[in-house]
Amino acid sequence: MNKKFARLSTPYLYWLYILALFPALFMFVLMFLDIPEGLDISNGLKFTLENFKQLSEPSTLIAFGNSFLYAFITTILSIVFGYLVAFRLFRSKFKNKFLVLVILILPMWTNILLRTESLAGFLNSNGNVVLSLLGIKSAEFDLLGTPFAVIFGLFVTYVPFMVMPIFNSLEKIDKSIEEAALDLGLTETQKFFKVILPMSSKGIVTGSIMVFLPCLSGFAIPEILGRGNIVLIGNVIEASFKNMSYTIGSLLAVIILVVILLSIFIVSKIDKEGETLL
Repeated sequence: MNKKFARLSTPYLYWLYILALFPALFMFVLMFLDIPEGLDISNGLKFTLENFKQLSEPSTLIAFGNSFLYAFITTILSIVFGYLVAFRLFRSKFKNKFLVLVILILPMWTNILLRTESLAGFLNSNGNVVLSLLGIKSAEFDLLGTPFAVIFGLFVTYVPFMVMPIFNSLEKIDKSIEEAALDLGLTETQKFFKVILPMSSKGIVTGSIMVFLPCLSGFAIPEILGRGNIVLIGNVIEASFKNMSYTIGSLLAVIILVVILLSIFIVSKIDKEGETLL
């Protein structure tokens, strides 16, 4: 029976090889080649390490720095807010908590570009609801193109990725352990910090990686909400491929891919059974 079900995954594996593995290997090869813009190989292929000099370029360093900084800030904000929401839902008396989670992640089912454009309209001085209620129409209060706009967009977009694994880890805590902690003399606050928080740490780590990675590698949100004023490494990769600098784009993309694979490896070691994702 298992072999029959295994055969059903064969088409998926072929598509995985074609759409994921092959492009990754192709980019890995490109990063070591000296090819003019546009993949002109009429003069042959030449091995080179000159492409790695791009990593020392100020623009690339700034983009990497912005990516890690903004991803880190967004992750910290998501941990604080996401844990509060997940813990509140965990302690709630809702009969169908899964339905509440579905409502929480419902906006994620829409296209990210549509959501980002909607946020852009909200943050724009001409369409900002808050400023309109306050009677402020000055263009000086236009939030687009500011670090706040980018962080706000990243946070709103990816915070559900933090709520779900934390909630799942909280749901798997045996209530008898909490009762035992209280019987041993712990207060509610002590119980939280000594029992609940450590036992839900898997969800925090998983959620942090799930938020950090798309914030690190994305380009749509900083492009739309940052108005090009704030460049992340995803924007540099996008610009490289648009300008047909495929070797540079491949180099940067492979570096991000390595970071993603390392993060997946960390999650697999911390949460071997995938408890926080189910």
